Amino acid sequence: MPSDDNPVVEVSGLGKVFRVRRPDGRGSADFTAVDGVGFSVRAGGALAIVGESGSGKSTVARMLVGLETPTSGEITVLGRPRRAERVGAAERRRRGREIQMVFQDPYGSLNRRRSVRDALGEVVDLHFKPSRTEREDRIARLLADVGLDERQSRALPSALSGGQRQRVAIARALAAEPKVLVLDEAVAALDVSIQAQILNLLADIRERTGLTYLFISHDLSVVRQISEEAIVMRKGRIVESGPTARILDDPHHPYTRMLRRSVPGPGWKPRRISEDERRALAMEETS
Repeated sequence: MPSDDNPVVEVSGLGKVFRVRRPDGRGSADFTAVDGVGFSVRAGGALAIVGESGSGKSTVARMLVGLETPTSGEITVLGRPRRAERVGAAERRRRGREIQMVFQDPYGSLNRRRSVRDALGEVVDLHFKPSRTEREDRIARLLADVGLDERQSRALPSALSGGQRQRVAIARALAAEPKVLVLDEAVAALDVSIQAQILNLLADIRERTGLTYLFISHDLSVVRQISEEAIVMRKGRIVESGPTARILDDPHHPYTRMLRRSVPGPGWKPRRISEDERRALAMEETS
């Protein structure tokens, strides 16, 4: 797979604070969703961001693609800092050709009134303004890349299966020819057999194109298949990082060990967290 040591994405001191209503309804308070997160991803690499719901991993993803504005820190993509100020249409298109996102729910992210072919053509037209022949050739390549046929290309999202809709979402993201693809729980809503198909598809695309992946997931078994490096987040902070195999086979942090034990396997049995691990987690929270 094409790769080098140059970071395509660099993140430092990233933070996000939301203003939320208090549970008792009396006024509002600050909630820190992301706190001092930093990492980098090399060209052609795949980094997984792992954590339970509420860990801040999806907020990081949304800040990377510009759907949320960071409260603090810096994001650099392809050597260009992503400033927080408003940008015009041309700059948004340029950024879209750098980084794209695939969401967990493909049905919610697709226009239900547009066929697959129209959805892909819309992105191709926006970014490249091709001739009619070039447009049709590009759509045909995208469909072939994700394993969809001519009949499926003319269907509405409601006529497709969940796996087929996720293939459409991936094709639509690829239509902008980005260098980085952010996948936010992109296989979480699929059956295990369909998950395997989509993960194999993503691996093939990366092998062929050298695309860089940031894979957001709570599922460690999925993370092992898709990434070489991983970071583990808890309550908005990174608690562990390193090669994926090392984190999954020899986790150092008690929280990572808890996540590891939650992965079903042969002879797997639920186990309570030990008192030593409770104390270690409590000390980590107050540090």
